[in-house]
Amino acid sequence: MDDGAKARLESPVGPITLIERDGAIVELEWNSSGDVAGTGVLSQAVTQLHEYFAGNRRQFDLPLKPRGSGFQQKFYAALCAIPYGETRTYGDLAAELGVSAQAIGQACGANPIAILIPCHRVLGASGLGGFSGAGGVEAKVELLKLEGAASLLI
Repeated sequence: MDDGAKARLESPVGPITLIERDGAIVELEWNSSGDVAGTGVLSQAVTQLHEYFAGNRRQFDLPLKPRGSGFQQKFYAALCAIPYGETRTYGDLAAELGVSAQAIGQACGANPIAILIPCHRVLGASGLGGFSGAGGVEAKVELLKLEGAASLLI
């Protein structure tokens, strides 16, 4: 299988590498290596992530093609519908998608394109919940602070 083109960038939550295949972003790896930029799609993604981390971008406009089942694809769409600076609970998404909160937690953990598909915007009913990215919950907190959702953490 083709490993795809890669682009690496430094971010406030550590180094990340984007992987592109067939004109779409398919994965974001934490603490990984890769070229600075490759394809036009990767260059756009790096630019948009830099804008996001600088506080100048609230939505991504990139072709994404995350792997996953039919349920996971619906879940990713639901995540992308959560507005910048807002959050939902695992229970909120479970009710919306007709599954258990545990299934939502597992789907969050399996999200192959974190940040671009904003799983950091999903919280537990009485706490932050988990985060599968490098840095764990601390990285989730940093992303929420960046989006101005820090008041939700107090």
